[in-house]
Amino acid sequence: MDETLKRLYAVVQDRREHPQEGSYTCYLLDKGLDKILKKVGEECSETIIAAKNGVQSDTVGEISDLIYHLTVMMVDQNIPLEAVMEELDHRSQKIGNLKQFHQSDHAT
Repeated sequence: MDETLKRLYAVVQDRREHPQEGSYTCYLLDKGLDKILKKVGEECSETIIAAKNGVQSDTVGEISDLIYHLTVMMVDQNIPLEAVMEELDHRSQKIGNLKQFHQSDHAT
């Protein structure tokens, strides 16, 4: 899985460095952060709806769309994939964060 994310990130970076006509990735990068964030928000909402509807294949598709758009945002913002992977690795080693979670998210 890690290799798939690396390939996706590399493709998005390549599109930024070598724009190709007709590329959706290039379109997003050209339109800028506001457009990219709008798409991230849309895909996040669609992921929530798909999960709520309970059709796994739809949810997988929407999660994939969300990850793609987050990757475009990361490239646009010069956030290395390695930084996110390191943060996830760091978080996966933590134990006993339930109290901190509840303090930061009172709505759930």
